[in-house]
Amino acid sequence: MIRAILFDLDGTLLNRDESVKYFVENQYDRFCTNFEFILKEMYTKRFLELDNRGYVWKDKVYQKLTREMDINKVAWQELYEDYITEFYHYCIPFPHLKMMLEELKRNNLLLGIVTNGMGQFQMAKIKALEIERIFSNNYYLRMGRGKKASS
Repeated sequence: MIRAILFDLDGTLLNRDESVKYFVENQYDRFCTNFEFILKEMYTKRFLELDNRGYVWKDKVYQKLTREMDINKVAWQELYEDYITEFYHYCIPFPHLKMMLEELKRNNLLLGIVTNGMGQFQMAKIKALEIERIFSNNYYLRMGRGKKASS
C-alpha cells in the first residue's frame, strides 16, 4: 500500500524548461540596453546551452555568458542576483498540478518534495506555484550541493 509520495521540484512539479526560458527572455527585455548588438534569441539560446538544464551553477553561466557576448555595461553578478531574486515570478507549473496534488492529499497520502537546489530559492518557487499549503503538514527534504546545480 502506498502511503507517501516524494516529488522532485524542478521538472516534476515545476516546468523548469519553460520557466527558465520565460525568465531569460524577460531578463533580456529588462537589461537589453546593456546588451549591444545582442539579439534576444542569441542571449536566450546561449544561456540555455550554458545552463545545461540546470546542471551548471548560475554564477558560472553568467560569468561565461557575459564574457562570450562581451557584455560589459552590466556585471555578471547583477544578472546573477536578478536571477536569484526574480526567478520565482516566472515559475510555470505543469498542467493540472494543484488539482493532482489536492486529489492525492484527499486520499490521505503523505506528500513531500525532494530538491537539491538552494533552500530559499526552491521555497520561493514552491510558493510561486501556490502549492505550499498542500505540503504544509508534510515534508520538505533538501539534498546538499549534489550533481545537479541550483535550478
